[in-house]
Amino acid sequence: MADEKIRFDDGAGYEQMMGKWSQLVGAGFVDWLALPAGLKWLDVGCGNGAFTEMLVDRCAPSAVSGIDPSEGQLRYARERPASRLASFQLGDAMALPFAKHEFDSAVMALVIFFVPDPAKGVAEMVRVVRPGGWVSAYAWDILEGGFPLAAVQDQMRAMGITPMLPPSAAVSRMAALRAAWTDGGLESVQTTEITVKRTFADFDDYWRTAMLGSSVGPKVAAMSATDRELLSAGVRDRLGVSGAGQITISARANAVRGRVPG
Repeated sequence: MADEKIRFDDGAGYEQMMGKWSQLVGAGFVDWLALPAGLKWLDVGCGNGAFTEMLVDRCAPSAVSGIDPSEGQLRYARERPASRLASFQLGDAMALPFAKHEFDSAVMALVIFFVPDPAKGVAEMVRVVRPGGWVSAYAWDILEGGFPLAAVQDQMRAMGITPMLPPSAAVSRMAALRAAWTDGGLESVQTTEITVKRTFADFDDYWRTAMLGSSVGPKVAAMSATDRELLSAGVRDRLGVSGAGQITISARANAVRGRVPG
């Protein structure tokens, strides 16, 4: 349907599904950034605070501000240990509620493809970061099979069902991210690919977790019981799962960074 929209209202559900994936890929992203301690960070689209907590724990920031349009997600974020240093508030990535040059580093973690106008989101991060500071992002390579639930989406397509995608999915491609940063006036633009793996107890564990995903869960729930069974069996085949036991799923994200001129 034309009005289908991926929604993020359940902080706990997000934590079990995407929060854990976010922290896996976020660790590689933070290592790649390798920024010094003592910076003032902005986490744009912080969601339930999964990546914000990683910034607090691993980057030794002087302060972190997180913004997100979902109050449900922010309620979960405010209960995290990271709240000892981080503050969270409602906000729009395309109209950041902060002054010019207020931060040393701004980041979008798995967010830029949800911004209706990615160029405006990049421009806003550039505005609020000081000259010489860093603007960065990472996004699942969602159109090239990098999304953690790619097997579910592919099987849905095989059944004639169109999976929900973020409104700006095309920006997740590496070339598109680089272009967005270059067109945004950033300097020293660099990109990298980050691949991560997550192990589940068995296929049922994977499937239950996948159904917590905001991009697939609601649509699968609306299917008939027969179609849900067909979908599950098809995904099992795609993953090559036979019998019980652990399964390991890979996912891939594209990352970009650049410095604010000055």
